[in-house]
Amino acid sequence: MQRMSDPGRRQAAPVRVALAQINSTVGDLDGNTDKIVDCIGRAGRAGADILIFPELAISGFPPEDLLLRPRFISQNISCLQRVAENTHGPVVVVGFVDSDSDVFNAAAVIHEGHIAGVYHKVFLPNYGVFDENRYFRAGRECPVFDVGGIGVGVTICEDIWYEGGPASVQAANGAELIVNLSASPYHCGKGGSRRQMLATRARDNVCVFAMCNLVGGQDELVFDGSSMIVDEQGTVLAAGRPFVEDLVYADVQIESVFRARLHDPRWRKTESFVVGQCLQKDNIQVAAEIPASPKPPISPSLPAEMDTSEEVYRALVLGTADYVRKNGFERVVIGLSGGIDSSLVACVACDAVGPENVVGVCMPSRYTAYQSTRDAQTMAASLGVKLMDIPIEPANDAFMGMLSEAFAGREPDSAEENLQARIRGIILMSLSNKFGWLVLTTGNKSEMATGYTTLYGDMAGGFAVLKDVPKTLVYELAAYRNSLSTGEVIPQSVMERPPSAELRPNQKDSDNLPPYSVLDPILKSYVEDDRSIAQIIALGHDAQVVETTARLVDGSEYKRRQAPPGIKITTRAFGRDRRLPITNRFHG
Repeated sequence: MQRMSDPGRRQAAPVRVALAQINSTVGDLDGNTDKIVDCIGRAGRAGADILIFPELAISGFPPEDLLLRPRFISQNISCLQRVAENTHGPVVVVGFVDSDSDVFNAAAVIHEGHIAGVYHKVFLPNYGVFDENRYFRAGRECPVFDVGGIGVGVTICEDIWYEGGPASVQAANGAELIVNLSASPYHCGKGGSRRQMLATRARDNVCVFAMCNLVGGQDELVFDGSSMIVDEQGTVLAAGRPFVEDLVYADVQIESVFRARLHDPRWRKTESFVVGQCLQKDNIQVAAEIPASPKPPISPSLPAEMDTSEEVYRALVLGTADYVRKNGFERVVIGLSGGIDSSLVACVACDAVGPENVVGVCMPSRYTAYQSTRDAQTMAASLGVKLMDIPIEPANDAFMGMLSEAFAGREPDSAEENLQARIRGIILMSLSNKFGWLVLTTGNKSEMATGYTTLYGDMAGGFAVLKDVPKTLVYELAAYRNSLSTGEVIPQSVMERPPSAELRPNQKDSDNLPPYSVLDPILKSYVEDDRSIAQIIALGHDAQVVETTARLVDGSEYKRRQAPPGIKITTRAFGRDRRLPITNRFHG
């Protein structure tokens, strides 16, 4: 039965909704709880009536196989009790792991030290980077919480991506405000589609929607925040700043929802019949009234939209910063070759952890061009990073002497070339081992896709900053980073010089690969869009180039399995997103 809240109980004053866009760390239960309690105090002083946190804010997201440890779950519930004890003022909705005959991805609704009710996530995603069916049971209840006469529906992330899902059920049963606790991972362009989806849900259900999204880096994933509050017309009232922690406020006129529903009967038919019949629909009293005391003034934030280069660059900086910080490193080390990839990684690293915590290592060989060495020196000076010079010729000569008998009678080939890359890998890992520095690798997605990398060489390291960044985008990001400085940080010669591994005389990437402007669109079709070889050829690409590229991708899976983790910025990254067997005879 559809119902609206009693208009006689409705207060004319706006409801102040707050979103605590925080950066949780997986497993840091006490640290996450401290951050939550601090936000409750700050939001209370700002006059918030309802305060929303991200999905699994207490445990961190995604906790993965930590969920198979009963002690982890019990400690997370103890932390929830501590949150409840410190909840005074606003009604708080916070994400945690619930255990009630099974394990649930849950949200607790808390008021004045008391847990008034719990919502269990209904739709558990099991695609791309998500694997929630492995850990959680789906919820079956869809309550509406009564907060001072206002119907509040609680949903968790995936629940609002479905038309006719739990939000529609709640709206049809009296909810005028739908809150959503989210951990929606970033990929390029995700913010726009998320905003459009939320506006559509708000209009369809004639409801105010308040989505609080996680921010921060977690292994390969980056969460961009960009939380938002959208009114019943689909207008964004306030939004969180992307890629940083933020407390977002908006004064919401719930009365306008009631009026809009009186004039628009279509919302009454939005509840999905199937979903609505399957879910239990209860009403839970949380607070008898919302205090009408004067509130301090607020200025709702509406951050300007970013272009692609700024958005991706900031995602790389945040992902790198959090990987370094959350894993206990203080400094990073990079093989600074004077090429475009290592130059961009050096910029990201400096912006992530500060130039004083970045060490560059120049490792020239007999094939290293003078211009490359000079560009590496110029880069280091521009960024203010320490640069170590460690030539590899002595080690290369020693290895070649050791291998001379074994290699006798064989013409030089990629084995000698890759030996140089592996010597560089040994140097970087030795510095890491001695000083505790994290090695940032510099390979990009185009190279990782085609296997144009050396195992235990340029792939050696702890974190792959550009693992999901195609080569053509590398140049765009480099140009963007240069635009942020008064003078060029990345020398123009680096931007213009044909890319080369410099492992043999006059070597160029184009000796082994198609031009990146040709290669990258093919890789996107094959790797990210899962198009067949025939479909890609039909798009107008050269048949032989497509065939060769597909063989390179398929034959390099074993390398990618041994690569360090890297930041996801496309719709389909290697690793968590794209999972193909190494032993595989299918081609096409």
